[in-house]
Parts: sequence; C-alpha cells; structure tokens
Amino acid sequence: MATASKIEWTGHTWNPLAGCSVLTPGCKRCYAMKMAARLAAMGKSLYAGLTEPSKAGPVWTGVLRQASQEVLLAPMRRKKPTTYFVNSMSDLFHENVPDEWIDQIFAVMALTPQHTYQVLTKRSARMRDYCEQRSRMSERHAGFWHAFQAFGGLYENLRLLPLPNVWLGVSTERQPEADERIPDLLQTPAAIRFISAEPLLGPINLRQIVREGIRQAFIDDALDGFVSNGHGGCYGPKLDWVIVGGESGTGARLMHPAWPRALRDQCRAAGVAYFFKQWGAFAPTEISIDEFCRPADAHVGEKVIQDDGSLGVLPPFGRDRLQVMRRMSKTAAGRLLDEVEHHQMPGATA
Repeated sequence: MATASKIEWTGHTWNPLAGCSVLTPGCKRCYAMKMAARLAAMGKSLYAGLTEPSKAGPVWTGVLRQASQEVLLAPMRRKKPTTYFVNSMSDLFHENVPDEWIDQIFAVMALTPQHTYQVLTKRSARMRDYCEQRSRMSERHAGFWHAFQAFGGLYENLRLLPLPNVWLGVSTERQPEADERIPDLLQTPAAIRFISAEPLLGPINLRQIVREGIRQAFIDDALDGFVSNGHGGCYGPKLDWVIVGGESGTGARLMHPAWPRALRDQCRAAGVAYFFKQWGAFAPTEISIDEFCRPADAHVGEKVIQDDGSLGVLPPFGRDRLQVMRRMSKTAAGRLLDEVEHHQMPGATA
C-alpha cells in the first residue's frame, strides 16, 4: 500500500515494484537494501530473495518483483491530492523490469491526475527511450492503452506522455553520474525534470555537463538549458529542481560542505529550485585550533578519519578557528545549510 513518507521532499511512497541491483558508488549503502532484508526476515513474501547477505550487509540480487494489484491500484482509491515518490524500494526503469509493468504504472498515474508522482532512476537511458516511445501514439505501444483501459480509463481520455502530473528525475552522486544521466533526462519528455544529488559524494558543476558526442565532448548548461552542438548551440529543456543531501547511517561517507554550497549557488544564480535535504551522519562544527590539537580531550574522538586516512577538517575560518566535520545523528546534524533551511519546490524559487 502507499504509506506516509519520512522523506522530506515528498508526501507518500508508492511501491508497485520491489528489488534492484547495485549500479554505481551511490548504491553502496542503499537504505532500501537493508529495509528489503528486514521485511523479508519479517515474512513479507514480496521481499523474499531480493537481497543476499555479504560482509558489508544485505546486497540486492537483481531479482525484481511486482506488488499485488491492490498496491498497484492504491492511488486510484485515494481522492485527496497527494504527492507520491514512486518505487522507493526499486527502480522503475531497471533492466529487469518488463515494459508491461512500466505501462501499468504509467496507466495508473494517467488515471489519477489529482496526484503528483515523483519518479527517480539511475537508468536514465531506458527512461529516455521508454518515454520517447510512449510520447508517440501508435499500435507499437498498445500495452499502455490496454493497461489504461483495463484500469477503467476511456480511450478518448488517454493522454500522451509527458503526463502533466509526473516528475522525472535521475540520481547524480558525483560529476561522472551527472554527465552520464542528465543529458538523457533533458532529452526525456517530462513535465518536471529534477536530480537527486544524494548521497552527494563529490563536487558537481551543473553548468558544465560533459555530453559525449560521436567524435567530441560538448559542454551543456543543465540549469539554463543551453545545449552546445559543435556549431554554436541552442536552448532546450533544463532542470526544474535540485535535491541535495549527505549520507546517513553506519559507515556513511562524508559530504564536504563546499559541495552543497556550490550547488546552492549555481541554482540561485539560475533561478532553479534548490532543496537541501540533510547533512546526514556528519555536520560542520567550528572549534578552535587549540581545542582540535590537544591530544587528550573530547574532540579527539570526534575527528573524522576517512577511508583514505584523511581528517574531516576544513581550512581555518580565521587565525584560530577550524571547521571540523563531526559525526552525529541525522536528526542532530539537521538540514540547515549556513543557518538557512532550503526547501524550494519547482515553480517557487524565492
């Protein structure tokens, strides 16, 4: 069933699918893998066999499974306008998801225009291909029509993609993922396009997205829509929303404060909505150099040692101050960036 979500940027989660597989470094500590393992241990048959144990904890097996028809059709029973994050426990465009399953989910979304749906994927190329195909009405895509009609829709009321109530996004944890996925996203028919830079594992410049061509690379600006083409350029679709957050939980990796600040500044300059979700397991704290350097005080245990042996310390703010990334709970770390809560949504960037 659809359930109220603790994710700060949505209202409810809707999981008509379950299961996934590890694709990039952002998947390393995926919360959904741990949750799927717990649900399987509780006897939830939908999640049985979706993960397997490893030294690092539960890992996806690559098995994908459909939830019940009751779960699939749950948004149709809810009349109150609701924002749904689609498939928090899976990836709608995973390579092991049949087109038929995607057709059914899009049919439900088409039949419930009172709701807003947020779809996030790491498989940007398949999302682009699917949405481009379904944006052209033809007998090749009768599966979408049949699902629409089977769930109570009238043929003459079937809308072509993009659906106005569906937001499409890609995960971009570092610049390489941004360069790979954002060009696909910008070519995908969508009412709203967004990225989720969570966990943010490195700096990202959205104004210099490298798009590989046949013989050369082009630099595109994802925030104002400028697309270079080797003969100058033109303006096309752009990002409408940028979500940023640090990693939380045991073994979380540190997010350098300069990374979310840079994305905030890029969005502010371009007038694009920016949402800072969380610091995660580490938050910046100012202390004196003397406090930091004393070998026998409480701060020694709070120095952050990364996998490469480096300390989580930033350059001095003044002659006698340092900023240390201190480990703490997600709640204690909070979601203030430079003492400001950033919770902008598409269409409202003030």
